[in-house]
Order: sequence, then C-alpha cells, then structure tokens
Amino acid sequence: MIVDISKKILIVGLGLLGGSYARVLKRFGFHISAITKEQSSIDYALREKIIDEGSIELDERMIGEADIVIFALYPHVFVEWISENQKLLKSGALITDVTGVKGSIVYRIQNMLRHDVEFIAAHPMAGREVSGVENSTDKIFAGANYIVTPTSKNTPEAIQTCMELGRLLGFSNVTTLSPEEHDEMIGFLSQLTHCIAITLMTCNDKEDMEKFTGDSFRDLTRIARINDQMWSELFVENKTALLEQMDLFISKFNELRGMLESEDIDGMRRMMRHSTERRALFDKK
Repeated sequence: MIVDISKKILIVGLGLLGGSYARVLKRFGFHISAITKEQSSIDYALREKIIDEGSIELDERMIGEADIVIFALYPHVFVEWISENQKLLKSGALITDVTGVKGSIVYRIQNMLRHDVEFIAAHPMAGREVSGVENSTDKIFAGANYIVTPTSKNTPEAIQTCMELGRLLGFSNVTTLSPEEHDEMIGFLSQLTHCIAITLMTCNDKEDMEKFTGDSFRDLTRIARINDQMWSELFVENKTALLEQMDLFISKFNELRGMLESEDIDGMRRMMRHSTERRALFDKK
C-alpha cells in the first residue's frame, strides 16, 4: 500500500461522496476526521463509526494534523475555503477533491496555494440520486471510474498517491487526463446526459404520463432527479465544453429527424447499427 495508513485523513464536506470516502478509508484503518455544516451529519457519522472525530467549526487542530485533505464541496465553496483557510493546513499536506469540473478550478487553486502544500485534483465518477452522509455507502465506487487530473505543478509522488487512493476506494478504472481533456469528456459523458434527462422530463407536461411509461423512459430519465444548485454551477463552470457537446447532440438529433421526415429507412438503420456497436463498448465488464 503506497498510502501509509498512519496518515490522518480529513474530509471537508461530509455528504454522499465524502461519507462514502470515509466509510471505505475507515475500513482500511485510517484515522478519519470530518468538517461539515450540519451537526446531524457529524452525529450520524460518529454513531455509525464512519469517522473518528468531526466538527461543524474550523477546528484548527483537526485541520493542522491532517496529512491528506479531501474536499467534497461545491466548486465555488472549495475555492473560497482554500483562499480563506489554507493557512491552517500543515506543511507538506496533500489535498485532493471530488469536484466535477477541473479547468476552471484546478489552476486557480494551485496558483493561490502555499508552496508547501500540494493540490492533486481527482473526479470520482460515481453518485446516486440522493444526497447526504446517511445515503453514503462503501459500495458506490465498485465498477466506477476515477479520473486524476494532474498539471505541471504536481509531483510524481502526489499523482501516484492520488491514484492509489482511487484504487483503495474500489474504483475499477483509475486513469489520468489533463483538466482540459477531463472537462471535454465530462461535458459529453456526464453533463450532456443530465441536460438530455432534464429536457425529456420538461418538454412534455401531459398529465398522468407516469401511469403509462415503460422502463426505457425511466432508464433515460433516472438522473433527472437532480440537485439544481450543484448541477447549474457545474454547467456554468464548464460552459464552453458543454455548449460544444450540446451542439453536437442537436446536430445529430436533427440528422435523425431529417431521416425520419424523408423516410430514409436505410439511413436510420445505419445510425441504429452504429449506436448498437458503440453502446456495447460501454457495458461494464
């Protein structure tokens, strides 16, 4: 194990992902502390033995003792926290995150961060349609992807530690991308899919449709039950990449519409066969 279990880990933001990190890492024997807004979250995590200690205050001792700090916060809150409180971090601390956008966040934080603290960004590609530490689970990362987004300011040791963290958490695929590559990929694979689900749920308000739907509609709109505060911020933070992906989708949708309008069955079938071939690549092995 590259990550020494004697190292103390602090999680800032004890929600679904922060709580799930805590559950897994506690199982390996790490000392886990947490800082979050709600006392009820701390009480639950202590009662369930998810963490060793926690606070709703900026506990200077807890922060100052942490060797690794995992930030599970909204992007703007993460930036504000570092700007205002980085003085509390110990020299040599390694910090990472779970933020769903990188280009607009990583460089800002690295440029403002003290030289004796290193930030290596990561994105756990896992989630549920619920929130809060009460819904956290140590199974959430199984079969999922974990993306580390290093820059020229990151050391090989920090990159390796972050990747090992992903493996310890149980991700089946741990890889690296630049922040820019990450945002382009996420714009398509995650944010565009949420845009489509939102649009499907709001483009037809005919009453009682839920009484007649089948699994295809439920599957396509599973992620339409959405945290509007978080996702609207993620969309704006990745605006350029997401708009490009939306334009690609609209273009291809209009192509299919044109085939239908002209009754181009051969064209539709070619597109469907290509879709079937591509979809097979995404099946979890």
